[in-house]
Amino acid sequence: MVNTIEHTESQVWQLLSTVNDPEVPVLSIVDLGIVRNVSVHNAESITVTITPTYSGCPAMDVISMQIRLVLLEYGFKEVKVEKVLSPAWTTDWMSESGKEKLKAYGIAPPLPKQTVCKPDEFQEEEAIQCPHCLSYHTRLISRFGSTACKALYQCQDCKEPFDYFKCH
Repeated sequence: MVNTIEHTESQVWQLLSTVNDPEVPVLSIVDLGIVRNVSVHNAESITVTITPTYSGCPAMDVISMQIRLVLLEYGFKEVKVEKVLSPAWTTDWMSESGKEKLKAYGIAPPLPKQTVCKPDEFQEEEAIQCPHCLSYHTRLISRFGSTACKALYQCQDCKEPFDYFKCH
C-alpha cells in the first residue's frame, strides 16, 4: 500500500486508467469516457464522478468497487464514487486510443453517422467496418449483441460475425 500525503488529480487519472471495463477488458474506464470528474479533497479523501454507458449498465457496481479498491490501495481512506446520468454518456467521450483498442480486440468501434439519401426522406446510417478484414460490406444481425451497448453484425466478405460498439 502506498501511503502518500499529496495526491494530484493527474496521479488519480493515471490510477483510474488502470481500471478496466469488466465487459470489454481491453478498455480502461478512462478510455471508455465514463470517468467525468476527479476531486481530491485532501490527502485521504476523494470523489470520482462516473456516468454509465447505459442507465441500467450492470457493470457499474463492479467498476465502482474497482475504483474504490485502487484508490484505497493508493492511500486514500475516504473514496466516494458518484454516479451521474445527466448529461447522458456518449461515444464521443471515448478516447481515440480506446476506439483503436476496440478494433484490435475484434469489436467495431463507433463511427460517425452518415446521411444517406433515400427517395423523399433522409435517414442517418452508420458505416460499420468489419474489424477483421476492414470491409464495409456488413449487415446488422441484431440490434443487441453480447451487452446492451453493442450490436451484432456480420461481414459479407469474410463472413465473420462481430460486435459493434453502438454510437449514442
